[in-house]
Amino acid sequence: MRREPAWVSAIRLAMLEGRVTVEAVIEEANLIEGRERTVCDVLETMRERDLLTAVGGDVDGYVPGPVLIESDRFDLDFDRASDGGAHRWNSAV
Repeated sequence: MRREPAWVSAIRLAMLEGRVTVEAVIEEANLIEGRERTVCDVLETMRERDLLTAVGGDVDGYVPGPVLIESDRFDLDFDRASDGGAHRWNSAV
């Protein structure tokens, strides 16, 4: 439960915004303060699995990696994606 929101948010940011940062994932996933290390670990794992590619000298951020780029998802209609993008875990449907 601690890592899943970060994974989902990172993929969403990569696909819709084209760039992923720790701060953006924390905001997107509505994570509480102090989760920066967890998000860093998640993003690094995603980089190791080629979901993301690091950019910048000291890993300033990430862009979609080969796995996401080749996932055949870019043909989907992203016009219907939520502008807010805030994930409400455990909220009523």
